[in-house]
Amino acid sequence: MTSIGGAASSGMVDWNLAVATATRLMRPGPDVSRDEARAVVAELRRHARSAEEHVRGFTNLGTPETHDTPLLVVDRPGWVKANVAGFRELLKPLLDKMQERRGTGPGNMVMGAVGGKVTGVELGMLLSFLASRVLGQYETFAPATRDLPAGGNGGGRLLLVAPNIVHVERELDVEPHDFRLWVTLHEETHRTQFTAVPWLRDHLEGEIQAFLAETDVDPMTVLERVREAAQSLVGGRPEGEEGDEGRSLVEIVQTPAQREILGRLTAVMSLLEGHADYVMDGVGPEVVPSVAEIREKFQQRRAKGASRLDMALRKLLGLDAKLRQYRDGESFVRAVVDEVGMEGFNRVWTSPNTLPTKAEIGKPADWIARVHRKPEA
Repeated sequence: MTSIGGAASSGMVDWNLAVATATRLMRPGPDVSRDEARAVVAELRRHARSAEEHVRGFTNLGTPETHDTPLLVVDRPGWVKANVAGFRELLKPLLDKMQERRGTGPGNMVMGAVGGKVTGVELGMLLSFLASRVLGQYETFAPATRDLPAGGNGGGRLLLVAPNIVHVERELDVEPHDFRLWVTLHEETHRTQFTAVPWLRDHLEGEIQAFLAETDVDPMTVLERVREAAQSLVGGRPEGEEGDEGRSLVEIVQTPAQREILGRLTAVMSLLEGHADYVMDGVGPEVVPSVAEIREKFQQRRAKGASRLDMALRKLLGLDAKLRQYRDGESFVRAVVDEVGMEGFNRVWTSPNTLPTKAEIGKPADWIARVHRKPEA
């Protein structure tokens, strides 16, 4: 198996073990012949090229020259490898800090090796759960590896997970060609957002790194907070303690400073996801004949989840919050475009100062008043 970025098995996380665990545990993909698989890959590539033109024309964002990031049509193991490489890059400052805090004595090194393997297995288990669910992804913080190319200036690549797309189109019983184009419209919008707005990647990375920098780097303290959070999610909180109902693990394990950062991150992610859904629906009726049927069935699938375990894991990982981001973000985009048009909405991409706040996502008129207010005479 290919190593993920060199000395992947050292430090706080055994990254290679994470890949191996996820690959071993993930569900098999749908049953397709080799010829069918080749045809799906070729069609997804064609749709991605046409989706790029449709998204650019609808949003008035970007040019052909700004799309300098590669498109990769991958299977489930390929998606896992790509995401482990991205996690490793994004979490490196935090993990290095935790490594320094723990020390380099013989006992610490042994405990570190054991802990790294445990963490690798846990990460692999989570990735195996997600690997069969993700249809596509614009991987923003994507370093190039031997197997996985990335764009210039810090990375970036668009992933389409072919077996998952085929699985869902069969599950929903929708027209396959329409569904594949519909999915690529959403993911291509994410690529357009980051390639057409040069400061967006650095801003998002800065917010994430600020969030991680506020993390208590004592491993035992972090583990204790994770344990308490997990107890609260399964109803194990001591009687009389209140305040954490309905919150995910990510929301609970944080400091007051992190809550402020998380609020800003939530607003940005709501904007990006809602914008992608809005564009997908805006372009869809012209180029996807069965878009109404696809949209209705897909929304029902999003909302219901698959099983009790699936719902519990979605809660733990904060995926239910992601569903709210799609809904709230799209409502924001739709309200703003209805009021000030696409050109007026695109002022959102001017600078970090013109991004909506978490409160403004729920009150689009407040964002319009702030960003479009006329200067005093």
